[in-house]
Amino acid sequence: MSKVFGYPQFDEEGQQILTTYDNEYSAMMMDIRVFRMAAGQTRTFCYEGEECAVLLLSGRVTFAFEGGRETVSRKDVFTEGPWAVHVCTGREVCVTAEEPSEILVQRTHNDKEFAGKLYSPDDAPWHYSAVGKYGNVAKRQVNTIIDIDINPSSNMVLGEVMNDPGNWSGYLPHRHPQPETYYFKFDHPEGFGASFVGDQVFKSVDGSFSAIPGGELHPQAVAPGYRMYTCWMIRHLPGDPWLQTSRFEDDRYLWLNDAKFD
Repeated sequence: MSKVFGYPQFDEEGQQILTTYDNEYSAMMMDIRVFRMAAGQTRTFCYEGEECAVLLLSGRVTFAFEGGRETVSRKDVFTEGPWAVHVCTGREVCVTAEEPSEILVQRTHNDKEFAGKLYSPDDAPWHYSAVGKYGNVAKRQVNTIIDIDINPSSNMVLGEVMNDPGNWSGYLPHRHPQPETYYFKFDHPEGFGASFVGDQVFKSVDGSFSAIPGGELHPQAVAPGYRMYTCWMIRHLPGDPWLQTSRFEDDRYLWLNDAKFD
């Protein structure tokens, strides 16, 4: 079985490697990396046979793709919404950092062609989910940047979750056939949480990730006093894309839907 938790470090070139097609997290079927960029630095991403999404986590960058250019900024993931460029096979994205910045790059195999797009915070607004349920300790903010409804030609899902301090997300414990990767950030460097994958559990810290094989239960929680950001990324399966209705809650916990909490 592939590994399900990771604590990667940034290398000397400012690259943090999460999952690839041939490392111990290959079951994710995606190549996911985070890059720290110095002011004035440019990185170019272009892959034959792969689609690619570039998500701004923090800083100010200029995206250049398909003949257009736009400069966007994001103070951090805790205070402002997402900017992300998504392109198809063979299309180039150039990212120039106008100030120290951090980006996440998600790729997967896909030969379909589609028009590239820059998604703004208005395209992927935050909304609260599970408000008032389970004693109101499972409410979280969620946005969806890319899914099958937004881009039917894509093989990926990209979104973000924000846990309130001390709260759970992915609750009730649920599963789906498609593999999913979580990338974690915390609003204080010592912040931490707990990520469950099946019967395994690990301490989630800033810059860590969990690689969730299809079919495994995967709730998570954050310690009181800290906000936890999760970038969630799903790989559609051939003939079986992830849908908003693809979430299957474990039968053992369904009684909680009707339980009364003080």
